[in-house]
Amino acid sequence: MKVLILGGGVIGVASAYYLARAGHEVEVVDRQAGPALETSFANAGEVSPGYSSPWAGPGVPIKAIKWMLMQHSPLVVWPLLDPDMWRWGWQMLMNCNARAYAVNKSRMVPLAEYSRDCLKALRAETAIAYDDRAQGTLQLFRTQKQLDGIGGDVAVLKQYGVPFEVLDRAGFCRVEPALKLTQEKFVGALRLPGDETGDCFKFSTRLAEMAAALGVQFRWNTRIQALQVGGGAITGVHTDAGLLKADRVLLALGSYSPQLLAPVGIRIPVYPVKGYSITVPITEAQYAPESTIMDETHKVAVTRLGDRIRVGGTAELAGYSMALRQARRATLEHVVSDLFPKGGDLSQTEFWCGLRPMTPDGTPIVGATPIKHLLLATGHGTLGWTMACGTGRVVADLVSGRQPEIDVSGLAMSRYG
Repeated sequence: MKVLILGGGVIGVASAYYLARAGHEVEVVDRQAGPALETSFANAGEVSPGYSSPWAGPGVPIKAIKWMLMQHSPLVVWPLLDPDMWRWGWQMLMNCNARAYAVNKSRMVPLAEYSRDCLKALRAETAIAYDDRAQGTLQLFRTQKQLDGIGGDVAVLKQYGVPFEVLDRAGFCRVEPALKLTQEKFVGALRLPGDETGDCFKFSTRLAEMAAALGVQFRWNTRIQALQVGGGAITGVHTDAGLLKADRVLLALGSYSPQLLAPVGIRIPVYPVKGYSITVPITEAQYAPESTIMDETHKVAVTRLGDRIRVGGTAELAGYSMALRQARRATLEHVVSDLFPKGGDLSQTEFWCGLRPMTPDGTPIVGATPIKHLLLATGHGTLGWTMACGTGRVVADLVSGRQPEIDVSGLAMSRYG
């Protein structure tokens, strides 16, 4: 059957590839000039099933207040007269309890682990290259209190069978030798050896080429205007290139998904949470990270991508603003220079921001909608890169009438009532 995908980010491209591989006729529509030029363009580079946890959890409201008082704060909120923002914030608060955290994580981890397995299989089958590394993630703790507080995280990792190591200074310097210069700033680390890293933009670009070779049509520089619905089913999509029709429509527009759904009577609690990154060239390889380091204090990830260092972080609630705020750049530069003072050339920094499509429970929305033949794949938050291949496989199975290999009942929008 013909499938129309709205959105050419990593989720849309991965879905296009797996749908085409399943034998469907696929067309992708996006306003940009090519794949992955918005939120997927310069993210932190982590493929991290081990960190697939909802932001909403016990104690988070108190932590959030402390974070906002820090000089280099990982959380910034710009109060807006936006009812969607306040509604989303309230729903997130309602998920900040142990019961909700356990339920939400139980929905996220299977998709993230499945997605990593799909990515590994894809790499083995196609030899796709994207500055990928499979050397794990290292979470660094600056205080003993932080290190002592990982008991809950470790229990969850054990529950889901996620490999991990708790390391002292000698241990984390063994896996990240460049940290020998700054090791005294940290008391220990938690390492997740099963995590990977890679350039999401390079991956999406190459996968789009592979999808095109399978027959996928990409309609770039095309603005999506509205959904056309009749008789309870999707009947077309209005664009500035005319009305497009298909047997199935997949909405994968990230933070912009709610704007297209609202006029047809569907509300989903997806709201943009802006993230920032800087990319700097490596000056001395022996003083740069080997894989990904997460600074627990600042909630900033530092990742090696080929001959570059990518530094990503900050959660900024500012609506759909794409303003590049220099205070956020200062935080990212502070962290990378604090960890790897000889690693990169900050005078050649590339500064970027993107809107992460967040749900209040942290779980993406994947599956059917009340409108017949209209499916969703959105709300992945900071884990779009981590969950992309798994989401694409699930979408292909759903469209093909096959039972997905994992339980996806908890990913449906019906969980919101």
